[in-house]
Amino acid sequence: MSKKLIKSGLIVSAMTLISRVLGLVRDVVIASIMGAGASADAFFFANKIPNFLRRLFAEGAFAQSFVPVLSEYHQNDVDNKTHETRQLIAKVSGTLGVIVTIVTLVGMIASPLIVMLFGPGFYVEHLQDPTSGKFDLASDLLKITFPYLWFVSFTALSGAILNAYGKFAVSSFTPVLLNVSIISMAILGRDYFENPEYALAWGVFLGGFVQFIFQIPFLHKAGALAMPKWGWSDKGVTKIRKLMAPALFGVSVTQINLLLDTQIASLLDTGAVSFLYYADRLLEFPLGLFGIGIATVILPSLARLHTKKSAQEFSATLDWGIKIINLFGWPALVGLMVLAQPIIMVLFMRGEFTQLEVWQVSFALYAYLSGLVSFMFIKILAPGFYARQDTKTPVKIGIKAMIANMAFNIMLAPFFGYVGLAMATTFSATLNALWLYRGLKAEGVYHLSTSVKWFICKIILASAVMAFVVYSLSPEFNVWLFKDWSEKVLLLVKCIGLGVVSYFIMVLILGIRLSDFKVSSSVEKNPQQ
Repeated sequence: MSKKLIKSGLIVSAMTLISRVLGLVRDVVIASIMGAGASADAFFFANKIPNFLRRLFAEGAFAQSFVPVLSEYHQNDVDNKTHETRQLIAKVSGTLGVIVTIVTLVGMIASPLIVMLFGPGFYVEHLQDPTSGKFDLASDLLKITFPYLWFVSFTALSGAILNAYGKFAVSSFTPVLLNVSIISMAILGRDYFENPEYALAWGVFLGGFVQFIFQIPFLHKAGALAMPKWGWSDKGVTKIRKLMAPALFGVSVTQINLLLDTQIASLLDTGAVSFLYYADRLLEFPLGLFGIGIATVILPSLARLHTKKSAQEFSATLDWGIKIINLFGWPALVGLMVLAQPIIMVLFMRGEFTQLEVWQVSFALYAYLSGLVSFMFIKILAPGFYARQDTKTPVKIGIKAMIANMAFNIMLAPFFGYVGLAMATTFSATLNALWLYRGLKAEGVYHLSTSVKWFICKIILASAVMAFVVYSLSPEFNVWLFKDWSEKVLLLVKCIGLGVVSYFIMVLILGIRLSDFKVSSSVEKNPQQ
């Protein structure tokens, strides 16, 4: 078995699990104190903008462009005993620092303009009723949350370096600190503010600062801490810039689609932004745990294999990633589908979050979940391009996917409201995944073998059996509604537990074994481990 890939995957998934669980705790606290009203809409908007830029630039296009180049420099250092990697890190961090500082300052100063641009519904409401307050509140909160972009950009840079060095645990654990900061401010800090949303915004700011500081000692220990230098014209920085420009439309297209959803949702009834937020958070749990976790692990491996010109092992590593996301993605999809409303009840239905919000969030969740496996495929297939330093193909695919998303939004939103926005995101993600696969296949880089296709069919069948078991055990909505919280939790645990057992029994019956996840031993080689 590919021990190092498995070990790294388990480490990333374990750390991500802790982060996602705390993220759910955070959302439970937010739902309790703010529900899904105007204040919640304003906070989620102010939190989404810097997070969108984080995923687009820092963790999205930047990471996908920086890691392959860094891996190339690092491999050259190992082979030729040079010290070019530290110089690259110094010049990348210095160049990034200047750019992100300017962007952050502009974002804080121009926060009202940003709200007008990305939340036009807030501004329209402000023009109609200046006393509504949502536009002004969103602008004020954005001034507080926007510096998070500065901190998290360097956090993402540090994480990418550590991942390229084979140190996955630190960067995977770091998001936990953001959730701890927001939860702490929500519980301990809200008494110091007239409105709780301000405490939450400062929690975002604090979380960014703590994440930034946390990784510095680990960079120093790895010998990767370098004094930042301006290096816009440096050969390595130039290469990253050229790769990054088109990559903005590649791996981050899903985030762009979600932002477009937020823009349109701001024009809908109050609560639409919040409904999409809560549904997206539940979707992000399995997506982050399996899809993003596995993608984080395989990108450095794929980059090394491309440098070594190991085409067969490159394809085998993609096979491994595809199998893993299907193994966990399909049961997560059907399980969340069947238990969506009970899970939302247990997590969020208290305080300002009522039965009506449970229904409304569940409808958006159903739409998002339909594309869960497609989202995961994107996370695995996109590195197949970026590891080979090919960003042109994904940009073409990304543009097509964005156009498709906008077309679906126009067609579906008038009839289905915010649920139509979620449906449009799912449809465009499915097209995105399909086009990425066709691109890799056309270039002769990767194609699904007959054995992998049969593997996926077996997983779908096992997941269907699990869905039937869970559906049979789960009572109707009204029964869940009138149970005590502790009774809901126990019943939910029972349904999930028996569903998991039935799934893995079916997996074994269908002949899936650990040997199905083998990768050539040379894939595992990592000079830093």
